[in-house]
Amino acid sequence: MHIDDFAPNLSFFFSNGMDPEYSVIGRVARRIWAVAMKNKYGANERSQKLKYHIQTSGRSLHAQEMDFNDIRTTLQALIAIYDNCNSLHTNAYDEAITTPTEESVRRAMAIQLIINREWGVAKNENPNQGAFVMEELTDLVEEAVLKEFEAIASRGGVLGAMETGYQRGKIQEESMHYEHKKHDGSYPIIGVNTFLNPHGSGVASEIELARSTEGEKQSQLKRLADFQKRNAGQAEASLAKLRQAVIDNTNVFAVMMEAVRHCSLGQISNALYLVGGQYRRSM
Repeated sequence: MHIDDFAPNLSFFFSNGMDPEYSVIGRVARRIWAVAMKNKYGANERSQKLKYHIQTSGRSLHAQEMDFNDIRTTLQALIAIYDNCNSLHTNAYDEAITTPTEESVRRAMAIQLIINREWGVAKNENPNQGAFVMEELTDLVEEAVLKEFEAIASRGGVLGAMETGYQRGKIQEESMHYEHKKHDGSYPIIGVNTFLNPHGSGVASEIELARSTEGEKQSQLKRLADFQKRNAGQAEASLAKLRQAVIDNTNVFAVMMEAVRHCSLGQISNALYLVGGQYRRSM
């Protein structure tokens, strides 16, 4: 088993869906992280404690009956808080159509506030601990994750698997599976493929679409040009230092933190492309 080799590549970002497995994804990640950090890297107790972020599921946001999205997001947020996530982002109900509005963002934020301030059970850490379904799901999901690590290891690790498109293929397969189940009704989604609105499609016909004005666009471009002009004397040295850090395989993050003081995102990206190449998705 070579799962320890993947410890630095474990994602701290999990996208909660409506599937029961996601109610234990945090504890599974903590368990795998702790074992890998302890056995592979000899890390101390503090380093074995995984901190992770949760964002609710974009997949569960639907244009039909958009108000229902808040209900789904509330359940996902409750799952995340019950599983002791360290930070949480709750999606706005209208993200299925547009950039969130001020009103929808306030509602999304209220979901977290109500759970944390009003829902008493959430004040108790790990309220589901010990329940058979949670313990069984934890073991099953951990087994599935380790099996996936084995599949990646057999393909030469993370980079080797990427070269053959393994990870992207798995994501696409899962997405296609979900879409088929959604369209044939075997995966019921209220207001989308079952319990449809008898008074219409449920799709909002009028909603505020967030779009930048031409003035806002030009203002941003001007600020970028002014920033680059103001830092022209220091930018090249910072970019050269960044490129050398990549070549020397040293701590790129530390150098990048300094580079952002004088360089734009585009300048930094282009500098990294020069030494590391640029990813192009194979179609």
